[in-house]
Amino acid sequence: LGYVAFYAIGAYTTAFLASPHFGIHISWWIVVLIAVAAAAGAGILLGAPTLKLRGDYLAIVTLGFGEIVRIVFRNLGDFTLALPAFLGGAVLVGPHANLTGGNVGINPIDPPTIPIPGPWGNEIVFSNQNATASFYLVAVLLIITFIVCTRLRDSKLGRAWMAIREDETAAAAMGINTVTTKLLAFSLGASFSGFAGAFTGAYQTAIFAESFNFAVSILVVVIIILGGIGSLRGVVIGAFAVQYVNQTLLRFLGEKVLNDPVNALGDATGIALLGDFNLVNYNYLIFGIVLAIMMIRRPEGLFPVATAKAELHGVGISPDSTAGSADELAVAEEAAPALPEDTR
Repeated sequence: LGYVAFYAIGAYTTAFLASPHFGIHISWWIVVLIAVAAAAGAGILLGAPTLKLRGDYLAIVTLGFGEIVRIVFRNLGDFTLALPAFLGGAVLVGPHANLTGGNVGINPIDPPTIPIPGPWGNEIVFSNQNATASFYLVAVLLIITFIVCTRLRDSKLGRAWMAIREDETAAAAMGINTVTTKLLAFSLGASFSGFAGAFTGAYQTAIFAESFNFAVSILVVVIIILGGIGSLRGVVIGAFAVQYVNQTLLRFLGEKVLNDPVNALGDATGIALLGDFNLVNYNYLIFGIVLAIMMIRRPEGLFPVATAKAELHGVGISPDSTAGSADELAVAEEAAPALPEDTR
């Protein structure tokens, strides 16, 4: 649930290093690497003290971290340092500062560019003012990200992550360094979030602290559960589906089908809630209902991996059997480091 924090860190890193805010204008292609590193570092800082937390406790901590980051970025837009002096009880007041733009945000931000001349000018600009070029850049970045995630999943590190997910105690017993492996999960996951934030800030050419609220993390959770936990294909399809519903379908249904009749009913009955009805404003309620239905009826998601579907529905597994133990052991053995031979 702390995804939005690293997303914001990536976006603000881009804004700091590629905008007139501090007078720094580094190429986005370099800034994105710095943003990824900053987000990865933040992931380690969050992961280190929370390694022993699991389940609801981990969710609460990461949720709190996301909200703290948003509030910090908002409050650092307009502040003055005030420190107690050592003598006389006076107060040393520092200079007035504006680090993050506060609620006003940082605008404009330099978009990604490629110096290729053509009918479009001396360079191709990837921003919300050039949707076609931005579409192709996003498609390339998506393919690269998908390939990297697939390779990570199938690597020794990915198998170690799966072993820890299934049974951390058993994974540790098989020789997996759970501390290092979990920290890598935090940092790599955060780096992808920072990468997304870096592109979003540059594409929109502006960022605002309130854009990085808890609702962003909720959308990510909906995407993962809808697509299928552990399924890369499912997450991609889920992201397209959720964004289509959120950005297009609800607006279309509201403007063409529901808003006017419900508003008319509200005017006739004097019910203000119906008179001001707009379907788009109920998007998170709709996603919440869909999320609850999915968790009850199809917890593995629409496009699950085979193992998740088998575990959740008990396919081929009896309640008293330990059929899953062999698979978990194989995963742990593959992920564990090779043990030295007996040299006695």
